[in-house]
Amino acid sequence: MSHQSSGESVVQGVPVLTAVEQAIGPELLEAEQILAEELHSSNPYVCDILHHSTRFRGKRLRPMLLLLTAKATGGIRQDHKILSAVVEMIHLATLVHDDVLDEAETRRHVATVNSRWNNETSVLFGDYLFTHSFHLASSLDTTYACRRIGRATNMVCEGELSQIKERGNLDLTEEAYFKIIDGKTAELTALCGHLGAYYSQSDPSVVAALEQYGRSLGLAFQIADDVLDLMGSEGKIGKSLGSDLLKQKLTLPLIRLLQTASEQESQEIRQLLAHPDETTRSRLTPYFERSDAFSYTSRVAKNLASEARNQLELLPQTPARRILADIAEFAVQRTF
Repeated sequence: MSHQSSGESVVQGVPVLTAVEQAIGPELLEAEQILAEELHSSNPYVCDILHHSTRFRGKRLRPMLLLLTAKATGGIRQDHKILSAVVEMIHLATLVHDDVLDEAETRRHVATVNSRWNNETSVLFGDYLFTHSFHLASSLDTTYACRRIGRATNMVCEGELSQIKERGNLDLTEEAYFKIIDGKTAELTALCGHLGAYYSQSDPSVVAALEQYGRSLGLAFQIADDVLDLMGSEGKIGKSLGSDLLKQKLTLPLIRLLQTASEQESQEIRQLLAHPDETTRSRLTPYFERSDAFSYTSRVAKNLASEARNQLELLPQTPARRILADIAEFAVQRTF
């Protein structure tokens, strides 16, 4: 895969977002309209929050994944558009709640809901989004989607709760880390792959493969985010960084750093992690420069992206399949 000078990923000579627009642009727009209609409120305060929150929703990765999966497995139906709106509401709810947990001040270069208003508003607004997502999902003919979405959101919450429990645990293992991110991030992207294929009436083997595609992609994406939190630039990323350190969350680069450090360096790193402040990120830099932590993390993420692409082998060669493969590669190339 080549890249333009702007750094935007391209597939078959076309920027990824342009390729997405060509493949599913009208359907994405319809999903946006469904979301807006579901969340419409006559309450001015709610409308103000809703309008503000649309400014940090990003590239709509999850509805994009669901619709592209549908396109690649038989075609997009009305149920897919409704479900795309549902998963975007759930994702937005998790972002709003995450910003409270992390005490984040910015997202997508604008103030978070908790920063612009307060924590109480953020918690209730996140709940508002969750309840609307289930209300919309219940409009489908069967309860299948509600059950799958309910299970996925349960796993997301369990992942977040596990991460809170493990704050300050400087002996966190890779296995425990992967269990956390599998719940808090990968479960929702796996859901997108599953629902996209299932509502195209795909064979169960195809549904399982697309669910695994979404899971591997979500894991790779979260690892890349964890790296960005340690080495990214807030000006470029557009959100508060360093929150993992301040909240004493051990992520894969830190786990690897501690695993491979000398006894003396390990003690020094642990001291930094045990008493984090705004300088901790920069003070860890020399240790990372002497370590293979980032290169090791890169290999793990790239292997996961490759696993995601391999799950697409069951599908016919179509533009939608090529875009799904490219998204898996872009998930890690934006960082490494």
